[in-house]
Amino acid sequence: MNKTVAGFVFGMTLTLSLPAGAHTDEYFESVEAPHGGQLRMTGPYHMELIAKDGDLTVYVTDHADTPISVDGGLAKATIEAGSTKAQVHLHPVGNNVLRGSGAFSLTPSTVVIVFMKLPNQDGYAARFMPLKPKPNPNEKSHEGTPKPDGDEHHHHHHPPKH
Repeated sequence: MNKTVAGFVFGMTLTLSLPAGAHTDEYFESVEAPHGGQLRMTGPYHMELIAKDGDLTVYVTDHADTPISVDGGLAKATIEAGSTKAQVHLHPVGNNVLRGSGAFSLTPSTVVIVFMKLPNQDGYAARFMPLKPKPNPNEKSHEGTPKPDGDEHHHHHHPPKH
């Protein structure tokens, strides 16, 4: 009986921990965001940032991609491009949309940190690199090393035959 209970507890722990692993930055880099931006998880929310020189838009959803109301929320973004920093206040402009503008430009190394505080909720922050090139899943093999073009041969190690 104890082995059955222990097995059940272990199985439930494993089951409940699997979804959390799916919400890493690496996972979000591999999926297409609903509005073409960059996705991040922060606390119970997903944030999608769409950034263009001078303009930021953030879409907020839960883990099931259901829009979360941002009415009455406060948000700001810190944009870091090299030694230059700028802050942009984001304001609710729709059910789950925050938007703001300011004097900044973006490069592939620009970091945007969005801090959001919704009514009666804790504050959460997410770190974005909106112009960072997305990894190409075809550039790496299963072992994580680059795969030359046309190299489709898999190396299998078999014990010697006697």
